[in-house]
Amino acid sequence: MKITFKSYIDYLSKLKLHHVSVPSDIVDQVGGIGTRVMCSVNGEKAFHAGMVALGGGAAYITINKKRMQKFGVEKGDEVEVTLTEDNSKYGMEMPEELEALLEQDAEGARRFENITPGQQRYIIHYVSQVKSSQKKIDRAIMLINNLKDLPEGAFDFRKLLGKPPRES
Repeated sequence: MKITFKSYIDYLSKLKLHHVSVPSDIVDQVGGIGTRVMCSVNGEKAFHAGMVALGGGAAYITINKKRMQKFGVEKGDEVEVTLTEDNSKYGMEMPEELEALLEQDAEGARRFENITPGQQRYIIHYVSQVKSSQKKIDRAIMLINNLKDLPEGAFDFRKLLGKPPRES
């Protein structure tokens, strides 16, 4: 699957994010709301993305400020968007540090595979955010150890990050 269409860079003030809109007919062709895709804007290198409901069957794909600068686009610009299948296992690139930890930690790997795809992507993204390989290793160890400490089926982002519960 490869679909190319024209869209605009827009802004959702309530969510404080920039995005490109995906018309409902294209959402249907790609597989529906929530489908993970590879998204290219104006022929730039494709990035992993998910289609989020916008209303009326349409969807949006978030484009952060860093990508907008890299692509040389701003709010209101017309852009050419190309969507292709995302054939990656997790819907984003797995950092080698986290992958190596999961290969060595059978219980951590089992727990990681038993959480939702969105929770998996959260962990992958959190590890990927830092540049230093050592910091990626440290984050991966912390997250997987905290994940193993959580009761089965009771995912808690604050506990995962080692933060205390919110006060009521």
